[in-house]
Amino acid sequence: MADPKGFMTTPRQDWPRRPVAERVQDWDEVYVPGALLPIINKQADRCMDCGIPFCHDACPLGNLIPEWNDLVSRDDWRQAADRLHATNNFPEFTGRLCPAPCEAGCVLAINQPAVTIKNVEAAIADRAWELGFAPPRPPDRLSGRTVAVIGSGPTGLAAAQQLTRAGHTVAVYEKDDRLGGLMRYGIPEFKMEKHHLDRRLEQMQAEGTKFRTSTAVGRDVGAAELRARYDAVVIATGATAWRELSVPGRELAGIQQAMEYLPLSNRVREGDLESSPMSAAGKHVVIVGGGDTGADCLGTAVREGAASVTQLDIYAQPGADRDEDAEPWPTYPKVYRLSAAHEEARDLETAPAADADARLFAASTLRFTGDESGHVRSLHLVEVDAGRRPRPGTGRTLPADLVLLALGFSGPDREDGLVDQLGLAMEPRGTITRDAGFATNVPGVFAAGDAARGQSLIVWAIAEGRAVAAAVERRLTGSSQLPAPIGPFDRPMTV
Repeated sequence: MADPKGFMTTPRQDWPRRPVAERVQDWDEVYVPGALLPIINKQADRCMDCGIPFCHDACPLGNLIPEWNDLVSRDDWRQAADRLHATNNFPEFTGRLCPAPCEAGCVLAINQPAVTIKNVEAAIADRAWELGFAPPRPPDRLSGRTVAVIGSGPTGLAAAQQLTRAGHTVAVYEKDDRLGGLMRYGIPEFKMEKHHLDRRLEQMQAEGTKFRTSTAVGRDVGAAELRARYDAVVIATGATAWRELSVPGRELAGIQQAMEYLPLSNRVREGDLESSPMSAAGKHVVIVGGGDTGADCLGTAVREGAASVTQLDIYAQPGADRDEDAEPWPTYPKVYRLSAAHEEARDLETAPAADADARLFAASTLRFTGDESGHVRSLHLVEVDAGRRPRPGTGRTLPADLVLLALGFSGPDREDGLVDQLGLAMEPRGTITRDAGFATNVPGVFAAGDAARGQSLIVWAIAEGRAVAAAVERRLTGSSQLPAPIGPFDRPMTV
Protein backbone atom coordinates (compact mmCIF):
# COMPACT_ATOMS: atom_id res chain seq x y z
CA MET A 1 0.00 0.00 0.00
CA ALA A 2 2.18 2.82 -1.31
CA ASP A 3 -0.11 5.65 -0.21
CA PRO A 4 -2.21 4.87 2.89
CA LYS A 5 -4.35 7.94 2.18
CA GLY A 6 -4.66 7.44 -1.57
CA PHE A 7 -8.31 6.37 -1.42
CA MET A 8 -9.12 9.59 0.48
CA THR A 9 -7.07 12.07 -1.51
CA THR A 10 -7.36 10.80 -5.09
CA PRO A 11 -10.70 10.71 -6.92
CA ARG A 12 -11.48 7.94 -9.37
CA GLN A 13 -10.39 8.72 -12.92
CA ASP A 14 -11.19 6.32 -15.76
CA TRP A 15 -9.29 5.84 -19.01
CA PRO A 16 -10.74 8.70 -21.08
CA ARG A 17 -12.58 7.96 -24.28
CA ARG A 18 -11.97 9.82 -27.52
CA PRO A 19 -14.59 12.39 -28.55
CA VAL A 20 -17.63 10.73 -30.09
CA ALA A 21 -17.41 12.74 -33.30
CA GLU A 22 -13.87 11.49 -33.80
CA ARG A 23 -14.17 7.84 -32.89
CA VAL A 24 -17.30 7.06 -34.93
CA GLN A 25 -15.30 7.93 -38.04
CA ASP A 26 -12.94 4.99 -37.54
CA TRP A 27 -12.78 1.50 -36.00
CA ASP A 28 -9.93 2.10 -33.59
CA GLU A 29 -10.40 1.47 -29.87
CA VAL A 30 -12.54 4.11 -28.22
CA TYR A 31 -9.92 5.15 -25.64
CA VAL A 32 -7.48 8.05 -25.94
CA PRO A 33 -4.11 6.50 -26.87
CA GLY A 34 -1.43 7.10 -24.27
CA ALA A 35 -3.83 8.68 -21.78
CA LEU A 36 -3.92 5.76 -19.33
CA LEU A 37 -0.30 5.57 -18.23
CA PRO A 38 -0.02 9.11 -16.78
CA ILE A 39 -2.96 8.53 -14.42
CA ILE A 40 -2.70 4.86 -13.53
CA ASN A 41 -0.13 5.03 -10.70
CA LYS A 42 -2.35 7.35 -8.66
CA GLN A 43 -5.40 5.23 -9.45
CA ALA A 44 -3.60 2.11 -8.21
CA ASP A 45 -2.73 4.11 -5.07
CA ARG A 46 -6.44 4.20 -4.25
CA CYS A 47 -6.35 0.46 -3.43
CA MET A 48 -6.59 0.01 0.34
CA ASP A 49 -4.83 -3.40 0.38
CA CYS A 50 -7.78 -4.74 2.39
CA GLY A 51 -7.22 -7.44 4.96
CA ILE A 52 -9.99 -9.40 3.25
CA PRO A 53 -9.95 -8.33 -0.42
CA PHE A 54 -13.43 -9.15 -1.71
CA CYS A 55 -12.21 -8.35 -5.23
CA HIS A 56 -10.52 -11.77 -5.14
CA ASP A 57 -13.82 -13.59 -4.67
CA ALA A 58 -15.59 -11.37 -7.18
CA CYS A 59 -12.99 -12.25 -9.83
CA PRO A 60 -13.44 -15.79 -11.23
CA LEU A 61 -9.70 -15.92 -11.92
CA GLY A 62 -8.78 -15.01 -8.36
CA ASN A 63 -6.54 -12.21 -9.63
CA LEU A 64 -4.06 -10.93 -7.03
CA ILE A 65 -5.45 -7.43 -7.34
CA PRO A 66 -4.08 -5.66 -4.24
CA GLU A 67 -0.62 -7.04 -4.97
CA TRP A 68 -0.37 -5.73 -8.49
CA ASN A 69 -2.08 -2.47 -7.56
CA ASP A 70 0.71 -1.86 -5.04
CA LEU A 71 3.39 -2.78 -7.58
CA VAL A 72 1.91 -0.43 -10.20
CA SER A 73 1.73 2.41 -7.69
CA ARG A 74 5.50 1.88 -7.14
CA ASP A 75 6.21 1.69 -10.91
CA ASP A 76 7.40 -1.92 -10.64
CA TRP A 77 5.96 -3.10 -13.95
CA ARG A 78 7.96 -6.33 -14.20
CA GLN A 79 6.72 -7.68 -10.88
CA ALA A 80 3.21 -6.40 -11.59
CA ALA A 81 3.22 -8.28 -14.91
CA ASP A 82 4.41 -11.45 -13.19
CA ARG A 83 1.68 -11.27 -10.54
CA LEU A 84 -1.01 -10.57 -13.13
CA HIS A 85 0.08 -13.36 -15.49
CA ALA A 86 0.23 -15.78 -12.56
CA THR A 87 -3.57 -15.95 -12.63
CA ASN A 88 -4.59 -14.64 -16.06
CA ASN A 89 -3.25 -15.79 -19.42
CA PHE A 90 -4.76 -12.89 -21.37
CA PRO A 91 -5.12 -9.75 -19.24
CA GLU A 92 -5.16 -7.46 -22.28
CA PHE A 93 -8.43 -9.17 -23.28
CA THR A 94 -10.10 -8.94 -19.88
CA GLY A 95 -8.75 -5.42 -19.35
CA ARG A 96 -10.83 -4.36 -22.33
CA LEU A 97 -13.77 -6.77 -22.48
CA CYS A 98 -14.59 -7.87 -18.92
CA PRO A 99 -17.42 -5.97 -17.14
CA ALA A 100 -15.22 -5.96 -14.03
CA PRO A 101 -17.14 -7.80 -11.31
CA CYS A 102 -13.98 -7.23 -9.25
CA GLU A 103 -14.81 -3.54 -9.03
CA ALA A 104 -18.27 -4.32 -7.68
CA GLY A 105 -16.53 -6.32 -4.93
CA CYS A 106 -14.00 -3.59 -4.12
CA VAL A 107 -14.30 -2.66 -0.44
CA LEU A 108 -13.94 0.99 -1.37
CA ALA A 109 -17.16 0.61 -3.42
CA ILE A 110 -19.19 0.33 -0.22
CA ASN A 111 -19.46 4.11 -0.11
CA GLN A 112 -17.10 5.48 -2.79
CA PRO A 113 -16.28 4.87 -6.46
CA ALA A 114 -14.30 1.63 -6.74
CA VAL A 115 -10.65 1.36 -7.67
CA THR A 116 -10.21 1.31 -11.48
CA ILE A 117 -9.09 -2.33 -11.36
CA LYS A 118 -9.91 -3.03 -14.98
CA ASN A 119 -7.86 -0.03 -16.20
CA VAL A 120 -4.89 -1.02 -14.01
CA GLU A 121 -5.06 -4.53 -15.48
CA ALA A 122 -5.04 -3.20 -19.06
CA ALA A 123 -2.13 -0.90 -18.26
CA ILE A 124 -0.05 -3.77 -16.81
CA ALA A 125 -0.78 -6.00 -19.79
CA ASP A 126 0.12 -3.34 -22.33
CA ARG A 127 3.29 -2.35 -20.47
CA ALA A 128 4.31 -6.00 -20.24
CA TRP A 129 4.32 -6.23 -24.01
CA GLU A 130 6.03 -2.86 -24.48
CA LEU A 131 8.82 -3.71 -22.05
CA GLY A 132 9.31 -7.32 -23.14
CA PHE A 133 7.87 -8.90 -19.99
CA ALA A 134 5.65 -11.39 -21.88
CA PRO A 135 8.08 -13.66 -23.76
CA PRO A 136 7.10 -17.12 -25.00
CA ARG A 137 7.45 -19.79 -22.31
CA PRO A 138 8.03 -23.11 -24.10
CA PRO A 139 8.34 -26.20 -21.89
CA ASP A 140 11.74 -27.57 -20.91
CA ARG A 141 10.74 -31.03 -22.10
CA LEU A 142 7.77 -32.80 -23.65
CA SER A 143 5.63 -35.27 -21.75
CA GLY A 144 4.70 -37.44 -24.72
CA ARG A 145 0.99 -36.79 -24.05
CA THR A 146 -1.23 -35.29 -26.73
CA VAL A 147 -4.33 -33.13 -26.32
CA ALA A 148 -6.80 -31.77 -28.88
CA VAL A 149 -8.62 -28.55 -28.01
CA ILE A 150 -11.72 -27.84 -30.08
CA GLY A 151 -12.37 -24.11 -30.27
CA SER A 152 -10.00 -21.13 -30.19
CA GLY A 153 -11.96 -18.72 -28.06
CA PRO A 154 -10.65 -17.60 -24.65
CA THR A 155 -11.43 -20.96 -23.00
CA GLY A 156 -9.71 -23.02 -25.68
CA LEU A 157 -6.70 -20.72 -25.90
CA ALA A 158 -6.22 -20.61 -22.12
CA ALA A 159 -6.45 -24.40 -21.86
CA ALA A 160 -4.07 -24.86 -24.79
CA GLN A 161 -1.48 -22.45 -23.43
CA GLN A 162 -1.50 -24.00 -19.97
CA LEU A 163 -1.18 -27.55 -21.30
CA THR A 164 1.53 -26.59 -23.79
CA ARG A 165 3.58 -24.91 -21.08
CA ALA A 166 3.23 -28.06 -18.99
CA GLY A 167 4.95 -30.04 -21.75
CA HIS A 168 2.03 -31.67 -23.51
CA THR A 169 1.63 -31.59 -27.28
CA VAL A 170 -1.50 -29.55 -28.01
CA ALA A 171 -3.38 -28.94 -31.23
CA VAL A 172 -6.22 -26.40 -31.39
CA TYR A 173 -8.96 -27.01 -33.96
CA GLU A 174 -10.92 -23.99 -35.16
CA LYS A 175 -13.77 -24.14 -37.68
CA ASP A 176 -13.28 -20.54 -38.86
CA ASP A 177 -10.51 -19.40 -41.16
CA ARG A 178 -8.89 -17.34 -38.39
CA LEU A 179 -8.28 -18.01 -34.72
CA GLY A 180 -9.96 -16.31 -31.79
CA GLY A 181 -13.60 -17.38 -31.85
CA LEU A 182 -15.94 -14.54 -30.87
CA MET A 183 -12.94 -12.38 -30.01
CA ARG A 184 -12.09 -12.45 -33.73
CA TYR A 185 -15.46 -12.21 -35.42
CA GLY A 186 -17.90 -11.23 -32.66
CA ILE A 187 -16.11 -8.44 -30.79
CA PRO A 188 -15.87 -5.23 -32.86
CA GLU A 189 -12.49 -3.66 -33.44
CA PHE A 190 -13.46 -0.53 -31.51
CA LYS A 191 -13.75 -2.63 -28.33
CA MET A 192 -10.54 -4.59 -28.85
CA GLU A 193 -8.19 -4.16 -31.75
CA LYS A 194 -7.21 -7.52 -33.15
CA HIS A 195 -3.47 -6.96 -32.89
CA HIS A 196 -3.84 -7.81 -29.18
CA LEU A 197 -5.20 -11.22 -30.18
CA ASP A 198 -2.65 -11.79 -32.95
CA ARG A 199 0.21 -11.04 -30.57
CA ARG A 200 -0.93 -13.70 -28.09
CA LEU A 201 -1.39 -16.24 -30.87
CA GLU A 202 2.18 -15.62 -32.05
CA GLN A 203 3.36 -16.16 -28.47
CA MET A 204 1.45 -19.45 -28.26
CA GLN A 205 2.86 -20.68 -31.57
CA ALA A 206 6.37 -19.87 -30.36
CA GLU A 207 5.65 -21.95 -27.25
CA GLY A 208 4.71 -24.94 -29.37
CA THR A 209 0.91 -24.91 -29.61
CA LYS A 210 -0.31 -26.16 -33.00
CA PHE A 211 -3.30 -24.58 -34.73
CA ARG A 212 -5.64 -26.12 -37.30
CA THR A 213 -7.96 -23.52 -38.83
CA SER A 214 -10.89 -24.09 -41.23
CA THR A 215 -11.41 -27.46 -39.59
CA ALA A 216 -14.82 -28.23 -38.13
CA VAL A 217 -14.62 -31.31 -35.94
CA GLY A 218 -17.55 -33.53 -36.83
CA ARG A 219 -17.62 -32.34 -40.43
CA ASP A 220 -14.06 -31.90 -41.77
CA VAL A 221 -12.60 -34.44 -39.38
CA GLY A 222 -14.60 -37.09 -37.58
CA ALA A 223 -15.06 -36.62 -33.85
CA ALA A 224 -14.38 -40.30 -33.15
CA GLU A 225 -11.25 -40.16 -35.29
CA LEU A 226 -9.99 -37.17 -33.32
CA ARG A 227 -10.77 -38.90 -30.05
CA ALA A 228 -8.75 -41.92 -31.10
CA ARG A 229 -5.80 -39.80 -32.21
CA TYR A 230 -5.26 -37.89 -28.93
CA ASP A 231 -4.88 -38.85 -25.29
CA ALA A 232 -7.49 -36.25 -24.32
CA VAL A 233 -9.94 -33.91 -26.02
CA VAL A 234 -11.16 -30.59 -24.62
CA ILE A 235 -14.39 -29.21 -26.06
CA ALA A 236 -14.34 -25.42 -25.86
CA THR A 237 -16.58 -24.51 -28.75
CA GLY A 238 -18.52 -21.86 -26.87
CA ALA A 239 -22.27 -21.31 -26.86
CA THR A 240 -23.06 -20.31 -30.43
CA ALA A 241 -26.61 -21.64 -30.78
CA TRP A 242 -28.48 -18.35 -30.85
CA ARG A 243 -31.94 -17.83 -29.43
CA GLU A 244 -34.79 -17.05 -31.78
CA LEU A 245 -37.68 -14.58 -31.66
CA SER A 246 -40.90 -16.34 -32.64
CA VAL A 247 -43.27 -13.53 -33.52
CA PRO A 248 -45.34 -12.84 -36.66
CA GLY A 249 -43.24 -11.48 -39.51
CA ARG A 250 -39.98 -13.11 -38.41
CA GLU A 251 -39.60 -14.58 -41.91
CA LEU A 252 -39.24 -11.14 -43.54
CA ALA A 253 -35.95 -10.26 -45.20
CA GLY A 254 -33.75 -7.85 -43.27
CA ILE A 255 -34.20 -9.59 -39.90
CA GLN A 256 -30.83 -11.07 -38.96
CA GLN A 257 -29.14 -12.61 -35.99
CA ALA A 258 -26.49 -10.43 -34.37
CA MET A 259 -23.86 -13.07 -35.04
CA GLU A 260 -24.74 -13.04 -38.72
CA TYR A 261 -24.21 -9.28 -38.78
CA LEU A 262 -21.14 -8.67 -36.60
CA PRO A 263 -18.72 -11.12 -38.31
CA LEU A 264 -19.23 -9.36 -41.63
CA SER A 265 -18.10 -5.99 -40.31
CA ASN A 266 -15.10 -7.70 -38.73
CA ARG A 267 -14.27 -9.33 -42.05
CA VAL A 268 -14.29 -5.89 -43.65
CA ARG A 269 -11.69 -4.84 -41.07
CA GLU A 270 -9.66 -7.98 -41.87
CA GLY A 271 -9.67 -7.05 -45.57
CA ASP A 272 -11.84 -9.95 -46.73
CA LEU A 273 -14.67 -7.69 -47.93
CA GLU A 274 -14.84 -4.15 -49.29
CA SER A 275 -18.12 -3.58 -47.48
CA SER A 276 -20.58 -5.62 -45.46
CA PRO A 277 -23.53 -7.07 -47.42
CA MET A 278 -25.61 -6.37 -44.29
CA SER A 279 -24.34 -2.81 -43.84
CA ALA A 280 -26.58 -0.51 -41.82
CA ALA A 281 -25.69 2.49 -43.98
CA GLY A 282 -28.72 4.74 -44.46
CA LYS A 283 -31.06 2.30 -42.69
CA HIS A 284 -33.32 2.52 -39.68
CA VAL A 285 -31.90 -0.17 -37.41
CA VAL A 286 -33.64 -1.83 -34.47
CA ILE A 287 -31.70 -4.16 -32.17
CA VAL A 288 -33.76 -6.61 -30.10
CA GLY A 289 -31.84 -7.42 -26.92
CA GLY A 290 -30.34 -5.19 -24.28
CA GLY A 291 -27.04 -6.94 -23.57
CA ASP A 292 -23.44 -6.44 -24.64
CA THR A 293 -23.93 -8.11 -28.02
CA GLY A 294 -26.72 -5.66 -28.75
CA ALA A 295 -24.43 -2.78 -27.76
CA ASP A 296 -21.76 -4.14 -30.12
CA CYS A 297 -24.33 -4.08 -32.92
CA LEU A 298 -25.23 -0.53 -31.91
CA GLY A 299 -21.67 0.79 -32.18
CA THR A 300 -21.17 -1.06 -35.46
CA ALA A 301 -24.36 0.33 -37.02
CA VAL A 302 -23.40 3.88 -36.02
CA ARG A 303 -20.01 3.51 -37.69
CA GLU A 304 -21.61 2.09 -40.82
CA GLY A 305 -23.75 5.22 -41.13
CA ALA A 306 -27.20 4.10 -39.95
CA ALA A 307 -30.01 6.65 -40.28
CA SER A 308 -31.18 5.75 -36.77
CA VAL A 309 -30.50 3.03 -34.22
CA THR A 310 -32.80 1.82 -31.44
CA GLN A 311 -32.04 -0.95 -28.96
CA LEU A 312 -34.88 -2.74 -27.19
CA ASP A 313 -34.40 -4.06 -23.66
CA ILE A 314 -37.21 -6.11 -22.14
CA TYR A 315 -36.11 -5.16 -18.63
CA ALA A 316 -37.07 -1.92 -16.94
CA GLN A 317 -34.49 0.85 -16.81
CA PRO A 318 -32.34 0.30 -13.72
CA GLY A 319 -31.64 3.05 -11.25
CA ALA A 320 -28.44 5.04 -10.97
CA ASP A 321 -27.49 3.55 -7.60
CA ARG A 322 -27.21 0.05 -6.18
CA ASP A 323 -30.37 -1.42 -4.66
CA GLU A 324 -28.97 -2.31 -1.24
CA ASP A 325 -31.87 -4.64 -0.45
CA ALA A 326 -31.92 -6.64 -3.68
CA GLU A 327 -28.24 -6.42 -4.65
CA PRO A 328 -26.15 -5.61 -1.56
CA TRP A 329 -22.42 -5.11 -1.78
CA PRO A 330 -20.31 -7.01 -2.90
CA THR A 331 -22.69 -8.44 -5.55
CA TYR A 332 -22.58 -7.03 -9.06
CA PRO A 333 -25.36 -4.43 -9.18
CA LYS A 334 -27.72 -3.87 -12.06
CA VAL A 335 -27.45 -0.09 -12.40
CA TYR A 336 -27.89 2.29 -15.29
CA ARG A 337 -24.71 2.32 -17.40
CA LEU A 338 -23.89 4.21 -20.57
CA SER A 339 -21.41 2.25 -22.69
CA ALA A 340 -19.26 3.83 -25.38
CA ALA A 341 -21.70 2.58 -28.03
CA HIS A 342 -24.66 4.12 -26.23
CA GLU A 343 -22.82 7.44 -26.05
CA GLU A 344 -22.29 7.29 -29.79
CA ALA A 345 -25.89 6.48 -30.64
CA ARG A 346 -27.08 9.24 -28.32
CA ASP A 347 -25.05 11.73 -30.33
CA LEU A 348 -26.53 10.75 -33.69
CA GLU A 349 -28.09 13.70 -35.47
CA THR A 350 -31.40 11.85 -35.44
CA ALA A 351 -31.43 11.64 -31.63
CA PRO A 352 -34.42 13.59 -30.25
CA ALA A 353 -32.36 15.28 -27.53
CA ALA A 354 -28.75 15.65 -26.47
CA ASP A 355 -29.29 13.33 -23.50
CA ALA A 356 -31.45 10.80 -25.35
CA ASP A 357 -30.72 7.09 -24.93
CA ALA A 358 -30.88 4.77 -27.92
CA ARG A 359 -32.41 2.13 -25.64
CA LEU A 360 -36.09 1.59 -25.04
CA PHE A 361 -36.51 -0.21 -21.73
CA ALA A 362 -39.38 -2.53 -20.74
CA ALA A 363 -40.06 -3.04 -24.46
CA SER A 364 -41.35 -6.30 -25.97
CA THR A 365 -41.58 -7.03 -29.69
CA LEU A 366 -45.08 -8.00 -30.89
CA ARG A 367 -44.59 -8.45 -34.63
CA PHE A 368 -42.87 -7.24 -37.79
CA THR A 369 -44.46 -5.90 -40.94
CA GLY A 370 -42.88 -5.47 -44.35
CA ASP A 371 -43.36 -4.11 -47.84
CA GLU A 372 -44.63 -5.81 -50.97
CA SER A 373 -41.22 -7.28 -51.70
CA GLY A 374 -41.16 -9.09 -48.36
CA HIS A 375 -38.59 -6.86 -46.66
CA VAL A 376 -39.09 -5.70 -43.09
CA ARG A 377 -40.12 -2.06 -42.69
CA SER A 378 -41.64 -1.79 -39.21
CA LEU A 379 -41.35 -3.29 -35.74
CA HIS A 380 -44.39 -3.21 -33.47
CA LEU A 381 -43.75 -3.21 -29.72
CA VAL A 382 -45.46 -2.73 -26.41
CA GLU A 383 -44.24 -1.72 -22.97
CA VAL A 384 -44.30 -4.47 -20.34
CA ASP A 385 -44.33 -4.56 -16.55
CA ALA A 386 -41.93 -6.47 -14.30
CA GLY A 387 -43.80 -9.69 -15.04
CA ARG A 388 -43.48 -9.03 -18.81
CA ARG A 389 -47.20 -8.39 -19.09
CA PRO A 390 -48.21 -5.80 -21.73
CA ARG A 391 -49.26 -2.40 -20.47
CA PRO A 392 -52.49 -1.34 -22.19
CA GLY A 393 -52.21 1.65 -24.48
CA THR A 394 -48.40 1.55 -24.78
CA GLY A 395 -48.09 0.02 -28.23
CA ARG A 396 -45.95 1.84 -30.78
CA THR A 397 -44.31 1.25 -34.14
CA LEU A 398 -40.68 1.84 -35.08
CA PRO A 399 -39.33 2.15 -38.62
CA ALA A 400 -37.06 -0.80 -39.25
CA ASP A 401 -35.11 -1.53 -42.43
CA LEU A 402 -32.67 -3.79 -40.56
CA VAL A 403 -33.53 -5.75 -37.41
CA LEU A 404 -30.77 -7.46 -35.43
CA LEU A 405 -31.64 -10.16 -32.90
CA ALA A 406 -29.27 -10.16 -29.94
CA LEU A 407 -31.10 -12.49 -27.58
CA GLY A 408 -28.21 -14.55 -26.30
CA PHE A 409 -27.16 -18.17 -26.81
CA SER A 410 -28.40 -21.45 -25.40
CA GLY A 411 -25.40 -23.75 -25.86
CA PRO A 412 -23.04 -25.22 -28.47
CA ASP A 413 -24.14 -25.40 -32.08
CA ARG A 414 -24.82 -29.02 -33.02
CA GLU A 415 -24.86 -28.66 -36.79
CA ASP A 416 -21.27 -29.89 -37.26
CA GLY A 417 -22.11 -33.23 -35.62
CA LEU A 418 -19.49 -33.09 -32.88
CA VAL A 419 -21.93 -33.65 -30.01
CA ASP A 420 -23.85 -36.45 -31.70
CA GLN A 421 -20.80 -38.27 -33.09
CA LEU A 422 -19.23 -38.46 -29.65
CA GLY A 423 -22.53 -39.31 -27.98
CA LEU A 424 -22.17 -36.55 -25.41
CA ALA A 425 -24.80 -36.26 -22.70
CA MET A 426 -26.55 -32.88 -22.73
CA GLU A 427 -28.32 -30.75 -20.15
CA PRO A 428 -31.96 -29.74 -20.74
CA ARG A 429 -30.86 -26.14 -21.32
CA GLY A 430 -28.63 -27.24 -24.22
CA THR A 431 -25.16 -27.34 -22.64
CA ILE A 432 -22.79 -30.31 -22.40
CA THR A 433 -23.05 -32.38 -19.23
CA ARG A 434 -19.83 -32.67 -17.21
CA ASP A 435 -18.75 -33.64 -13.71
CA ALA A 436 -16.83 -31.58 -11.14
CA GLY A 437 -13.59 -32.48 -12.94
CA PHE A 438 -14.84 -31.17 -16.31
CA ALA A 439 -15.12 -34.74 -17.65
CA THR A 440 -18.03 -35.65 -19.92
CA ASN A 441 -19.70 -39.05 -20.13
CA VAL A 442 -17.18 -40.00 -22.85
CA PRO A 443 -13.82 -41.18 -21.41
CA GLY A 444 -11.00 -38.78 -22.22
CA VAL A 445 -13.31 -35.99 -23.36
CA PHE A 446 -13.65 -32.81 -21.30
CA ALA A 447 -15.92 -29.78 -21.70
CA ALA A 448 -15.28 -26.22 -20.53
CA GLY A 449 -16.38 -22.66 -21.08
CA ASP A 450 -19.71 -21.58 -22.49
CA ALA A 451 -20.24 -24.98 -24.17
CA ALA A 452 -20.74 -26.51 -20.71
CA ARG A 453 -21.28 -23.55 -18.42
CA GLY A 454 -23.65 -21.61 -20.65
CA GLN A 455 -23.26 -18.09 -21.98
CA SER A 456 -21.05 -16.18 -19.57
CA LEU A 457 -18.19 -13.67 -19.26
CA ILE A 458 -14.74 -13.70 -20.84
CA VAL A 459 -13.18 -13.83 -17.37
CA TRP A 460 -15.15 -17.01 -16.63
CA ALA A 461 -14.06 -18.43 -20.00
CA ILE A 462 -10.36 -17.97 -19.19
CA ALA A 463 -10.87 -19.32 -15.67
CA GLU A 464 -12.53 -22.43 -17.06
CA GLY A 465 -9.74 -22.89 -19.60
CA ARG A 466 -7.12 -22.81 -16.86
CA ALA A 467 -9.14 -25.13 -14.63
CA VAL A 468 -9.85 -27.71 -17.34
CA ALA A 469 -6.15 -27.76 -18.25
CA ALA A 470 -5.29 -28.76 -14.69
CA ALA A 471 -8.05 -31.38 -14.73
CA VAL A 472 -6.80 -32.85 -18.00
CA GLU A 473 -3.23 -33.04 -16.71
CA ARG A 474 -4.40 -34.81 -13.54
CA ARG A 475 -6.25 -37.36 -15.66
CA LEU A 476 -3.24 -37.90 -17.93
CA THR A 477 -0.45 -37.99 -15.36
CA GLY A 478 -2.10 -38.53 -11.98
CA SER A 479 -1.19 -35.07 -10.70
CA SER A 480 -0.87 -31.48 -11.89
CA GLN A 481 1.39 -28.56 -11.11
CA LEU A 482 -0.73 -26.22 -13.18
CA PRO A 483 -2.28 -23.36 -11.21
CA ALA A 484 -6.03 -23.23 -11.58
CA PRO A 485 -8.74 -20.97 -10.21
CA ILE A 486 -10.57 -22.39 -7.21
CA GLY A 487 -14.22 -22.80 -8.33
CA PRO A 488 -16.99 -23.12 -7.66
CA PHE A 489 -17.45 -23.49 -11.39
CA ASP A 490 -21.11 -24.40 -11.05
CA ARG A 491 -22.15 -21.15 -9.41
CA PRO A 492 -24.34 -18.79 -11.47
CA MET A 493 -22.94 -15.88 -13.42
CA THR A 494 -22.03 -12.86 -11.34
CA VAL A 495 -23.05 -10.42 -14.07
